[in-house]
Amino acid sequence: MDVITGLKPPPSLPKNTIVTIGNFDGVHLGHQKILLFLVDQAKKRNLYSLVLTFSPHPEEILSKGKIVMIQTLAQRLKTIENFGVHGVLITPFDEQFSNLSSKGFIQKILLNSLKAKEIVIGDNFRFGKNREGDINALQALASRLGFEAHKIPSVIEGGKIVSSSLIRRSLLEGEIEEVNTLLGRCYEIKGKVIKGKARGKVLGFPTANIEAKNDIIPFGVYISQVRINSETLPAITNAGLRPTFDKEEMQIESYIINFNRNLYGEEIDIKFIKKIRDEMKFKSPEELSLQISKDLEQAKTYFKLI
Repeated sequence: MDVITGLKPPPSLPKNTIVTIGNFDGVHLGHQKILLFLVDQAKKRNLYSLVLTFSPHPEEILSKGKIVMIQTLAQRLKTIENFGVHGVLITPFDEQFSNLSSKGFIQKILLNSLKAKEIVIGDNFRFGKNREGDINALQALASRLGFEAHKIPSVIEGGKIVSSSLIRRSLLEGEIEEVNTLLGRCYEIKGKVIKGKARGKVLGFPTANIEAKNDIIPFGVYISQVRINSETLPAITNAGLRPTFDKEEMQIESYIINFNRNLYGEEIDIKFIKKIRDEMKFKSPEELSLQISKDLEQAKTYFKLI
């Protein structure tokens, strides 16, 4: 998959395109529906399938506030690539870009720069200055400007519209199974293994301490999987403030079942499968160790290791 950064100069594309636009944070079920249509339509019409996405998130410019992202940019690109998209254009979103009218965005960016013959958006996507553009505006311009416009309906799951904002809220509340349903896969974080305080080793459960690259870390204890290069291993993962030891800094640590290799400095991925419990304060390290043993039994049962 081609990864193109910026619109200046206009990207050199091999042929006419079919373009979809959005943040695609999380690449959830709604995004996947759009990407599947995009790739299928590109094959039928012999077009170059292109995803136009943004960095930073437009809301950070428009609302002047930090948006916590479900995925890192690298994770987002990798997930999109898995759908067979030809290219992703990462557009820096700034004040100047935000002042483009919806018609100017379509003409200057999508048609002139990106050679779009077809444009695909979700039914709730808005674009252009003051969010004036929507699917109706797009379809009104399509016949006049010589392109096709496609509207992809939202995905409804459990009576709720699947959206990145819903997933962010659920993640922050530790509702990992709902998150995984909305994503269509397990939530995953990436990070480097760093030296910790060796608390796990003292308790009898040596853990890999992770310095994560992701914005959102769901607190609690989880049945998980750790991926090291091409190897995927069963684990339990704790993310939180270690209240038993009166600590306040957030820490992520994974106990990899039946594993004793030194991982310091390695990049690993942690997949959150099922929540076991919330983080809690125990009366003593011994009581905590007993609870970890119970957590481990749940994980072993899940992985059919006992």
